[in-house]
Amino acid sequence: MPGALGRAVTTQALERSAVRNAVTSVDLRARYGLFIAGEWVAPESGAVAASVNPATETPLAEVSRAGPLDVDRAVRAARRAYDKYWRKLRGADRAKYVYRIAQAVTERSRDLATCESLDSGKPLAQTRDGDVPAAAADFFYHAGWADKLDWAVAQGQRARPLGVVGAICSWTSPLLEAVQKLAPALACGNTVVIKPDEHTPLSTLLLAAIAVEAGLPPGVVNVVTGSANAAEALAEHPGVDRLAFSGPTDVGKALRRAAAGTAKRITLELGGKPPIIVFEDAPLDRALDAIVRGAFRSRGPGAGGGSRLLVHESLVAQVIERLRVHVERLRVGDPLDEETDIGPLASRAARDRFVDYVRAGVEEGAVLAAHGTTAPEQAYFVAPALFGGVEASYRIARDEVFGPVLCTSAFRTTEEAIERANALPEGPWASLWTASGALALRAASQLSAGTVWCNGAGAIDPSAPRGGFGTSGLGRAGGLAGVREYVQT
Repeated sequence: MPGALGRAVTTQALERSAVRNAVTSVDLRARYGLFIAGEWVAPESGAVAASVNPATETPLAEVSRAGPLDVDRAVRAARRAYDKYWRKLRGADRAKYVYRIAQAVTERSRDLATCESLDSGKPLAQTRDGDVPAAAADFFYHAGWADKLDWAVAQGQRARPLGVVGAICSWTSPLLEAVQKLAPALACGNTVVIKPDEHTPLSTLLLAAIAVEAGLPPGVVNVVTGSANAAEALAEHPGVDRLAFSGPTDVGKALRRAAAGTAKRITLELGGKPPIIVFEDAPLDRALDAIVRGAFRSRGPGAGGGSRLLVHESLVAQVIERLRVHVERLRVGDPLDEETDIGPLASRAARDRFVDYVRAGVEEGAVLAAHGTTAPEQAYFVAPALFGGVEASYRIARDEVFGPVLCTSAFRTTEEAIERANALPEGPWASLWTASGALALRAASQLSAGTVWCNGAGAIDPSAPRGGFGTSGLGRAGGLAGVREYVQT
């Protein structure tokens, strides 16, 4: 990452049982400045904080902490780049830049995947085989839209960019969340200021450097790192024309309040407690494999993991027993190990919050059917938790829980299943498992969810629009609907 503050250091990965070529190191800087106008600069306050490896609690790098003055500097740099370079380019020329970034992400896939795993705790098998290819696909897809906006969006008139986009991301999938905002914003002619989560900033900083190495003009992409204060300053800034956020519902509500009274557009991709409904005729083998992958190997409901499982009463005992066997076989450990299923959570606060919810579930009367293999005691590891007999009034059935937990309840009729699935005010998505196409269509039409999967869950394609229902979101991302969020006609 040329030009970064400080000297380069190499973080050695732990020895792994590798099926593919082992990733043994990734180059990180000892210290990262804020990335503003194509340069690494120190924050006004000089404040820094360590970005910690959640698997070992050892520092990976020192990262600058931005304040309101730094956010203002980044927004002004983005505005200058927008006026000087980016809005003047033809769509076909912007497409070339976005396409080059996609190629660069593909070429640097090993570094990005390893950096993401080191910094966030997400297992390498998921970052390498899932997140990074999805990030590259997002750039490739949106590069194709850059020269078609006038006709696809504006019906032959000029589709004008909005200006400066403020993008705020959470720790669940930091790289992919950043890309899902950056790719459409750039393709549509906007410049961007990204604020990653304070615990997982490194992959976003690497992505920004990769974009500049791909030839992006200075100031088109800027990254401000730091605490929630920086996110709030970005949400309130009058120079930001659009705010895009992915993350917990409570944070999204706070950012919406911060942006109130400004003229900026806002889109929110929020979480919740997405329901998974297993009907009596469901293909159980496929369903249980998918449920384990989604609930226990993802980082949260917004990342494709459902934590609220509704099972027909004739199957509930069988499902819990088979899930118990799955859960007890899951391996919790080093995220750089090929055989790891569940890595650590990204921070001590996230770990403590997860532990509190598991304890609350037991105290309220839910049955802890399985608590996974023994998780390492150090750092931010947690053992996966499978609950049975969960009542709708329990906290673990209502509150958003980020981590490997699944809450199982029984239902008798289709109407009861739909009623219980719709009982919460949020609806990010839902998943149905049944052999009946008619039942799937009927149930899907009655669910209050932004996306409904039938006999699957979590598959996200950049060409498919997605968004929440109720308090789970505002606006759409992905596909032409998502592109429209970044232009004005």
